[in-house]
Amino acid sequence: MEDFLTAEDLELWTIVSQGPFIPTTQNAQSETVPKDPSEFVAADFKMTEKNAKAKKILICGLGPDEYNRISMCSNANQIWDALQIAHEGTNQVNRSRIELLMRNYELFFMKESEPI
Repeated sequence: MEDFLTAEDLELWTIVSQGPFIPTTQNAQSETVPKDPSEFVAADFKMTEKNAKAKKILICGLGPDEYNRISMCSNANQIWDALQIAHEGTNQVNRSRIELLMRNYELFFMKESEPI
């Protein structure tokens, strides 16, 4: 997927892996807040479109079962994280799988009734 998104547009993979670009501005209290869409400049619209394009590419490659899994996600980064957890599992799950396989390997032996 990384190669496909990078081939489409290099910034798409950055949006998927690091999160969406959200145009921000400083308010009267010097706090950084999201811009109102009426304040967007051309660059803000371009990056917002890239966020939508990354999300569209990820969604279009999914079947109905996968779509149900990610339908509540609001951006491409959340979709990617949900798909990674669904297909790869968390680090804890992966460690548990490895430990189980190692244990099965250690307990493996040939019975006397089995030929070589």
